[in-house]
Amino acid sequence: MPAEWEPHSATWLGWPHNASDWPGKLAPIPWVYGEIVRALAPGEIARILVNSAAHERQAQRVLERVGVDPARVELFRFPTNRGWTRDFGPLFVRRASPRPEVAIARFRFNAWAKYPDWKKDDRIPERVATRLGFRLFRARAGARDVVLEGGSIDVNGRGTLLTTEECLLDPAVQVRNPGLGRREIEAVLRDQLGVTNVLWLGQGIAGDDTHGHVDDLCRFVNPRTVVLCRETDPHDANHRALAENRERLGGMRLEDGSKIEVVELPMPAPLYFDGQRLPASYANFYIANGAVLVPTFNDPKDRVALGILSELIKDRPVVGIHAVDLVWGFGTIHCLTQQEPALEPSVQMTDAKPQAVSAAASRKPQAVDRR
Repeated sequence: MPAEWEPHSATWLGWPHNASDWPGKLAPIPWVYGEIVRALAPGEIARILVNSAAHERQAQRVLERVGVDPARVELFRFPTNRGWTRDFGPLFVRRASPRPEVAIARFRFNAWAKYPDWKKDDRIPERVATRLGFRLFRARAGARDVVLEGGSIDVNGRGTLLTTEECLLDPAVQVRNPGLGRREIEAVLRDQLGVTNVLWLGQGIAGDDTHGHVDDLCRFVNPRTVVLCRETDPHDANHRALAENRERLGGMRLEDGSKIEVVELPMPAPLYFDGQRLPASYANFYIANGAVLVPTFNDPKDRVALGILSELIKDRPVVGIHAVDLVWGFGTIHCLTQQEPALEPSVQMTDAKPQAVSAAASRKPQAVDRR
């Protein structure tokens, strides 16, 4: 599985439609998506899942009004339950020989072992594989299919993978794979994603509906460096868990035995809506071809977080995306996006546009599948 900063052919998103994801706040969410796609499109194709003709028209209208080049968008009419493409979308893998190929590691999705409506989302990897002609490899432990969400892992593209015990090993809460332990899960990650080194952090952040996704607390920014969220208020619910994760990282090693460089990323002040703590985190950024998209929260620490990431990722601009409404859905930018790697890892970038991508010729975002 390539690192997120390696060249993409496209970014996949699922256009928002499920009002239960943002109770009372769905109306502004398509416009936030519009801002995300506007930031993505100069560097790569945006491949967007839509549920219906009406859904398709809404996406086209919003993207047109925010100024997205329609030649940089492809619409796939693949129905979904929700829009959290990071978790149910295809996990793409790539090989260089004997011939270059992109394929899909097919993990199952069960709505974080929490919600009853997930079957449409779970079908997306097969539908994408069929439409694009990619091979699909079923992730199995013995005779069992394995459940895994993309937000529960982060890779450096060299063999090391980060995850949390809270998400993948908790025996009682939101159990994705009952009966599978650390050894079995690591074996599946090695087989399917090509990793050689699995690093286990402890708990995730407060308010996280997924029960411990790593993409809200610790992320690779290059093969040897991670950013790790830090909460300075000792009375905050996140303080102890994040400090314990910092201690763990201090004793961990990369795939070649070297130490990990750890850079602290601040946490915004706690956000609540309707009495609910929300998982607001700057770690939920997305590294696209032409920009790094970072959630912001009308917080003084927004500027600090953007500055830290700008110092660490210098080959593309760091762009803030207003996410106060978005996080009411218990996720932000990384949760909504899934990268499709370029076939060749050495694709050269010119004016922030990957040469491997061919743009559609239509004036409107192209609907590439009507099924």
